[in-house]
Amino acid sequence: MNAYQPLNCDLHDYLEIACMHGYRVLIELLEGPSFEALALTTRTTASKEEFLVVQGEAGQQDLRLDRLQAITPLNAGASFGRIVLADSYCAS
Repeated sequence: MNAYQPLNCDLHDYLEIACMHGYRVLIELLEGPSFEALALTTRTTASKEEFLVVQGEAGQQDLRLDRLQAITPLNAGASFGRIVLADSYCAS
């Protein structure tokens, strides 16, 4: 896998909100198909790679944040709409 590119800190809040409220989200990946999943939590490894942990049809998955194109909450009344992440990574 390529070197991790940290997500712009301003966008982290949206991921945390999705997890805190247990939003079902449409996840668009940079490579691969889009899918729906329940946002559970975020986690950071000792090497500072960050992940969104979701529960979907394929079970629980850890999605590295720099592999995400966008997320869209699917819950009625969600506090935000589609968030594009792909162009929002910090330079190393």
